Amino acid sequence: MKVLANDGVSESGIKALENAGFEVLTTTVAQEQLTNYINENQIDVLLVRSATTVRKDLIDACENLKIIGRGGVGMDNIDVDYARSKGLHVINTPAASSQSVAELVFAHLFGGVRFLHDSNRNMPLDGDTKFKALKKNYAKGVELRGKTLGIIGFGRIGREVAKIALGIGMKVIASDKFVGKATVKVEFYNGQFINVEIETEPMKDVLQHADFITLHVPAQKEYVIGEKQFNLMKDGIGIVNAARGGVIDEVALIKAIESGKVAFAGLDTFEQEPTPAVQVLMNGRVSLTPHIGAATNEAQDRIGTELADQIISILR
Repeated sequence: MKVLANDGVSESGIKALENAGFEVLTTTVAQEQLTNYINENQIDVLLVRSATTVRKDLIDACENLKIIGRGGVGMDNIDVDYARSKGLHVINTPAASSQSVAELVFAHLFGGVRFLHDSNRNMPLDGDTKFKALKKNYAKGVELRGKTLGIIGFGRIGREVAKIALGIGMKVIASDKFVGKATVKVEFYNGQFINVEIETEPMKDVLQHADFITLHVPAQKEYVIGEKQFNLMKDGIGIVNAARGGVIDEVALIKAIESGKVAFAGLDTFEQEPTPAVQVLMNGRVSLTPHIGAATNEAQDRIGTELADQIISILR
């Protein structure tokens, strides 16, 4: 049987599949050529990440397909219900990248409170001539310890974020439509751990009381955070979106930054990927990464082996 990993897959995943007798192809096929390639090569399993879409037309045209796999959590680039109605298995790896995304959230948070995103832009330009002025500009940072982190969406990734927050001494409050309370296990290097039970609250309460907000929700038809929600927040709040583009109204975000309501934002996902709005990219109070939340070596290894295990289980 043949597996096409069109957006790539880790070497560990390839080895696991090959050891089970699968042929793994890692050719990156252009979207418009994908249907023909799948049919000509009799592909049984199509693996994608976020770059490749799998819509009804491809599903209908590729009768040999048995499994569609998404390396990651969100499956908004796949017509999941339609594929399953046609008898295909649709799989993903919801737990594999949680730690990586959580750490990126804190990269944005730590950078934001100490102005690293702006300092790293300006030091190469003016560090040799305006060192004292830059030092003064960036000398009013704050600590995360003792502050309140509001987590919108308290699933796997939200709870991983909570673990880090609790570990550095933050208070954690959370909101989730489907989770009433959760026990967060904070583990330490030597095998010790503590369990912290967190009860979720209405989102408006989280928005009003948090010093920082991070979002971990799936793609929505409407904004989760817009002008109305920004108005509920404390002045000088920091906000991070490493979930999905479109959950924050970016026009309202820039307006909130310019008014001083939002001190800084960290964005890993954008409304207009892969061409984010220039107003977002050029704003000095926005910390930017190009949708790399799951892009660590460790996460990719976990994604590859988890996909391989599921494929082998289904087809063998």
